[in-house]
Amino acid sequence: MKLNYELYKVFYYVAKNLSFSKAAGELYISQSAVSQNIKALEKKLQTELFSRSTKNVFLTKSGRILFEHIEPAFNLIKNGEKNIEEINSLQRGEIHIGANDTISKDFLLPYLNQFHRLYPEINIKITNRTSSRCVDLLEQNAVDFIISNLPNKKIKDNMEVREIFEFEDVFIFGDNYSKLKGKELHFKDLKDYQLLMLEKKTATRKFFDELLADYGVEIEAAVELGSVDLLIEMAKIGLGIANVPQYSLKSDDQEIFELKIKEKLPKRKLAVVLNKNIPLSKASEKFLQLI
Repeated sequence: MKLNYELYKVFYYVAKNLSFSKAAGELYISQSAVSQNIKALEKKLQTELFSRSTKNVFLTKSGRILFEHIEPAFNLIKNGEKNIEEINSLQRGEIHIGANDTISKDFLLPYLNQFHRLYPEINIKITNRTSSRCVDLLEQNAVDFIISNLPNKKIKDNMEVREIFEFEDVFIFGDNYSKLKGKELHFKDLKDYQLLMLEKKTATRKFFDELLADYGVEIEAAVELGSVDLLIEMAKIGLGIANVPQYSLKSDDQEIFELKIKEKLPKRKLAVVLNKNIPLSKASEKFLQLI
């Protein structure tokens, strides 16, 4: 049997109000149209749904049975509409962000705090992966958007890139390498020192390896890690020279020093990356407005 949702909608409002006139008022249609819809539904179901007197309307046994089934369905629809309204008004909802550990800690954290204070009912979910892996998450629609270091060769044509700011990568060392203070080194000189670097799968490491290759320099890292924070701590205790994004450093940290490099290190960028084909939720839009 083919369903006609409009007929059931009219039935629901008449049964709820036990009044054809009140149903007509809530539906913004004429009372005559309400009567015609009820007659059509009764003909379709081959049963009377209402018994009518001069002043009153009553549900028949068939009408009560139908209403018992129809009422929960319409309540679900109304709750669905209410939930959508709440999401659009930022009273509930979720944003899901993909970003690496360093970006999450050194860039996103204050914005997450600010957003949570403004919209405490919105759940915030962070998935930590490398910038390259975050692109995979975005392509799979597993996250709403990602924050990525640029360049990131995995970003596809169907993705929108919104640049946030520029930054430089720097080389840092601790007191054990104090003889390097005030000195300038060439890239090729780095081979004489213990280098602490991110893993090769990261966008930062790929960028640095390609940069060295442009200068004809090949360096083997003494330590490879997945965490910039660990690289910084290892540099502090003198295990080597670490290559890290400048924004990951605290300006008042007196335990580390920046190594001067004679070659110019090109600047990189931090960016929001979106899927062009998937519209953002209101919550995601509001969060991006903060950053």
